[in-house]
Amino acid sequence: MEWLLAYLFLGLFTGIIAGLLGVGGGLVMVPALTWAFAYQGFAADYNIHLALGTSLAVIIPTSISSLRAHHAHGAVDGCLVRRITPGIVLGSLLGGGVAAFLPDRYLKLFFIAFLLYAATQMLLGFKPKPQRGLPGAAGMGLAGGIIGLISSWVGIGGGTLSVPFQIWCNVGMHRAIGTSAAIGLPIALAGMLGYVLSGHVATNLPAWSLGFVYLPAFLCIALGSGLTAPLGAKLTHRLPVSRLRRIFATLLYLLAARMIYGIWAA
Repeated sequence: MEWLLAYLFLGLFTGIIAGLLGVGGGLVMVPALTWAFAYQGFAADYNIHLALGTSLAVIIPTSISSLRAHHAHGAVDGCLVRRITPGIVLGSLLGGGVAAFLPDRYLKLFFIAFLLYAATQMLLGFKPKPQRGLPGAAGMGLAGGIIGLISSWVGIGGGTLSVPFQIWCNVGMHRAIGTSAAIGLPIALAGMLGYVLSGHVATNLPAWSLGFVYLPAFLCIALGSGLTAPLGAKLTHRLPVSRLRRIFATLLYLLAARMIYGIWAA
């Protein structure tokens, strides 16, 4: 019961962060779940695999809610979504599908590198300069594949990658954010499916696991984040978001440092 409560509180926290700062909770959820699974005594070789698969599963309901809100404001570019989705699905499905064959250590190192990138991007407020239009079918497929693959290996909805890509291609900020919410749904669905399928070749997974998705954590975190995400969105207009983003970036640096120490100590 205490672990169910811990997962619920993790969902409450990540929901506020997602609503307040406009970033997915996966950057916090994955390391938190990795440590939680280790403390629960789950098989060490697959803790981060379970964390990534569970994080992507949680993103599904949150991305649907975000997509509906942005679509209501006309901020979703449906044409762009249709063009990039095939690559997104293939990349996310491939990433989740091969996860079981990637060593725990390599996935952690990849996640740490991305965590440092995301924290630096947030701290510096980096935004690429619009330099070109959207590419053709091959270019969109390649971009979608890369975004989907990386997102599936770090357990996020892809906004940290898809928003800069769209801005670079002369898509306005508000439209890029709204479209990114739509792109997050196929990333989460395909990525989760990949982790569900690849998890069936793993042994010693805990009870109540569907492949690499730990259902008790998924249900509690999804419930918690669903309750607090709207609150976080409301607080955006009342709190100094730029300062909070810097604080959150510092938190990401600390999480990366803690993961590096864990790898070194092991």
